[in-house]
Amino acid sequence: MKYYLAVDIGASSGRHLLGWMDKDGSVMTKELYRFPNGVTEREGHLTWDIEALLSHVKHGIDEALKDYPEIASLSVDTWGVDYVLMKGDDEVLPCYAYRDTRTERAIPEVHAKIPFPELYGRTGIQFQTFNTIYQLYADKTAGRLEGVTDFLMMPEYLMYKLCGVKSHEYTNATTGGMINAESGTYDSEIIAGLGLPAHLFGELSMPGTKLGTYRGIQCVLCATHDTASAVEGIPMEGDEIYISSGTWSLLGVKIPKPITTPESMAANFTNEGGVNYTRYLKNIMGMWLINRLRDELCPGKDFGEIVSEAEENHFDHTVDANDKVFMAPESMKSAFDAKLPHPPKCTAGYFRCAYRSLALTYNKAVDEIERVTGRKYQSIYIVGGGAKNKFLNSLTEQATGKKVIALPIEATALGNLKIQMEAVK
Repeated sequence: MKYYLAVDIGASSGRHLLGWMDKDGSVMTKELYRFPNGVTEREGHLTWDIEALLSHVKHGIDEALKDYPEIASLSVDTWGVDYVLMKGDDEVLPCYAYRDTRTERAIPEVHAKIPFPELYGRTGIQFQTFNTIYQLYADKTAGRLEGVTDFLMMPEYLMYKLCGVKSHEYTNATTGGMINAESGTYDSEIIAGLGLPAHLFGELSMPGTKLGTYRGIQCVLCATHDTASAVEGIPMEGDEIYISSGTWSLLGVKIPKPITTPESMAANFTNEGGVNYTRYLKNIMGMWLINRLRDELCPGKDFGEIVSEAEENHFDHTVDANDKVFMAPESMKSAFDAKLPHPPKCTAGYFRCAYRSLALTYNKAVDEIERVTGRKYQSIYIVGGGAKNKFLNSLTEQATGKKVIALPIEATALGNLKIQMEAVK
């Protein structure tokens, strides 16, 4: 029996899952190692501790090899947009996290050189303050690109540290706002227009590409953007709407080619790379709202209890879950208070407000998808941690009028493993 290892890292935690093919053709998984992740503040900026991340990745592999000494391949997926700058084999530190505010000055400068409608028309990537294009331009203006030989997206950096091969994986590269929607390659006119070093933008590799080895294990590029792997891991019947529900809620559909129309731009939908299709989707704030409220109002309280109390509460005001005020507030409670006519009388009211607001934001995104694509959808498949939330699932079904199919599975790891299994048979 062949075993494969998926290293799936999110903004708050990471996990190593062993995978193998059962006799009936289904993919079986076993979690072998889990570790914490999160941003750290350094000199007033939000950063990633990449040394700790790499240490956990290696330790998890070591733990896997103790019980499974013969692993055919491994791959790493993470969140998108963030990267590590390199000077040869040396990292340029700090490694900034996407929620940091350093792009605030860069955004208007980028748009002065290339207006956003032109950027969207060329790339189809929605406006997000943290897109790689703005981060790299902030690096340029800060002088951080001088002498830099490479920039590696986070999962490609971790695999480089394992196997010694530098790469640019397609699905992850598309999240940054510099891949031409038509050609599927880095857009040289955007790069030249912003004065970014052309040598940083190498050839893209597709999911399934084999890299080097680590401790005798073949390193393979999965769809290294975690949402791309998650979409691969969803067992959908036909092409329906999906929500990958985690720190972010990624709501979208599979389409054959990008939609870069002004109407699509106005709805702020993004066209990210998939495995032989385009992921047409929208980023919605997601469980970030819930997690931050919990940390502030009732640290350590069981999520089941939080959900039950929210369901029984009667606070009925809502907010725009995608309002930028919720991106990285010092106090999530204060952010809600600022957007409500009056604050809830108890903690449960805040959570009820967050859940109802998410469901209504999902409904708005569904309406926009159907309008722009000209197609009606019947179902919504929800995967990830949020799929376990029956209250939110019920609210989503009520708000959208769609059948909600909740699959509390490790869809990202399943997609990661599926690509490995195809590459290393």
